Amino acid sequence: MKEQEEKKGREGLGASFSAPAWACEASIGRPRPEPPDGVRNPFQRDRDRIIHAKAFRRLMHKTQVFISPDGDHFRTRLTHTLEMTQISRTIARSLDLNEDLAEAIALGHDLGHTPFGHTGEEALARVLAPHRRSFRHNEHSLRVVDVLEKGGEGLNLTYEVRDGILNHTGKGYPSTKEGEVVRVADRIAYVNHDVDDALRAGAISWDDLPKEPLEVLGDRMSVRIDTMVRDMILTSRERGEIALSERVYDALMELRAWLFKNVYNNPRSRENQKAGNVVAALFGYYLRRPKERAKSDTDPVIETVDFVAGMTDRYALAVYKRVFLPRSDTIFR
Repeated sequence: MKEQEEKKGREGLGASFSAPAWACEASIGRPRPEPPDGVRNPFQRDRDRIIHAKAFRRLMHKTQVFISPDGDHFRTRLTHTLEMTQISRTIARSLDLNEDLAEAIALGHDLGHTPFGHTGEEALARVLAPHRRSFRHNEHSLRVVDVLEKGGEGLNLTYEVRDGILNHTGKGYPSTKEGEVVRVADRIAYVNHDVDDALRAGAISWDDLPKEPLEVLGDRMSVRIDTMVRDMILTSRERGEIALSERVYDALMELRAWLFKNVYNNPRSRENQKAGNVVAALFGYYLRRPKERAKSDTDPVIETVDFVAGMTDRYALAVYKRVFLPRSDTIFR
């Protein structure tokens, strides 16, 4: 694929990786060694641990793009994860890669997302800047599986799954072909279903969409996904590396850039501004009140981030209402 990023960023996992020639046939291990399961391979065990994690269940109440939509058919962070996982599995199976590894990475890739999607992520990054800290959901996803789940024990996932979760986005690059598949499948999924949701919400019209990428990819979501999946399988086989053809890759990235400008970062969206203000206010509130937040770290800033980032949309709104808005039974004099 005409990837515009360097294949780097493999530090931070406690082990060095050497990319295999093609499929990842076996794990190099876990941070804490465990005996074999006897029924499931290591990546199947990781998949099951992720599915049973509390953070995974919370994804059903976290925003994908539209905050608290009225309709029942808008994507949440959970349905995005499931759609993206299926795309990853299809591509991995067709390329004779390790489907179990691809599935586990895909299911865990967004566990560290904040309430209100990228709006919440950006709000946390802003309030952390004065503390000389940063927030990126892929890095926090790794913290969730390494530290926060199971009461501080973490899930003890394999190095390959942790690497794929960390490097599904951002400057780093996955060390396995399965991780590379997930990285591209994430874009294939959200670019297509976010267009679908934006049209459903009336945020854009069909005539607003850029015509050139649609001429390449297709005029319906199912057609666009099929075009990209087939192109990725064919191109990867021909080149011996995970790749989209330049024509399809350029169309995908053009449509993605259009979404960022007109949907994700639309300056006219007052709801996004409000949601960001909620996250920022909750961070400030709990930073000043250590007894009211869940214990997860000795650093108060990190602990507050853990607490706020783990909230669902509805829990964040309920807490904000409780701590910042007057109750209906309050007597004013």
